[in-house]
Amino acid sequence: MTRTIVESATKTAIIGFDQPFCVIGERINPTGRKKLAAELEAGDFSTVESDALAQVTAGATMLDINAGVVYNSNPNPNETEPPLMQKMIMMVQGLVDIPLVIDSSVSAALEAGLQVCQGRPLVNSVTGEEDKLELILPLIKKYNVPVVAISNDDTGISEDPEVRFAVAKKIVERAADFGIPAHDIVVDPLVMPIGAMATAGLQVFELVRKLRMELGVNTTCGASNVSFGLPNRHAVNAAFLPMAIASGMTSAIMNPTHSIEMDAIRAANLLTNNDPHGGAWIKANRPPAAEGEAPRRRRRRG
Repeated sequence: MTRTIVESATKTAIIGFDQPFCVIGERINPTGRKKLAAELEAGDFSTVESDALAQVTAGATMLDINAGVVYNSNPNPNETEPPLMQKMIMMVQGLVDIPLVIDSSVSAALEAGLQVCQGRPLVNSVTGEEDKLELILPLIKKYNVPVVAISNDDTGISEDPEVRFAVAKKIVERAADFGIPAHDIVVDPLVMPIGAMATAGLQVFELVRKLRMELGVNTTCGASNVSFGLPNRHAVNAAFLPMAIASGMTSAIMNPTHSIEMDAIRAANLLTNNDPHGGAWIKANRPPAAEGEAPRRRRRRG
């Protein structure tokens, strides 16, 4: 059974077909968040701190850390992103104890993060582009960490799911050439917006099944991509996630503070027998104790 091990200094998260679905908190990312980007450029990490704590409280299994700020004073990410990545990682791992995901398209920022990150983080990401494979895979081998493999290459993102599968297979095979096992590759098959492509959901469900059966790899995705441009996005996401889980998807990069989506994941874990004795579902849905009353405990049957 494929298991991808990701660790902090004190905790281990396992991505696997026989494990509860892994929720990777997406909020510590300035992309599309002008306020956060401005704060980071000014050296203000207050939103990073609050987002880290809120996502862990909401049930995140890991936290994604992205330091892709475009500085007005110095727009060169090879110079600005590595030190910011290190600051953000050190701050977050000083606040919370769950494993981290180092997220960047800049290889220098990935290595800077790997130098200070405790445990065994997940790297996000490598693509099928030749220059990325040659830059990123040696880093993965050097630090003995798992990596997200995104199913696009030098030709871009294909709308054909067979092409995306072929790119994923290529990355897995190239990783093997570097001595990186398939269980350390987490494939992102790329979820298209359902509003732009009516078959986007069906495509990704089939792709996930094929990736599991033929390559034996774990999978992830940017879950909110599926609802982009639609009204009531969280309801769409909450329907998509259990369907993806039933197809074999084992993790997602998402916002755990949306309770409707987290409830859907907990229910899916329960229904796929990945919530032992229903413990997580019962804990999340137990009525709060009345003021002054001790929390109720389940009676043991003997």
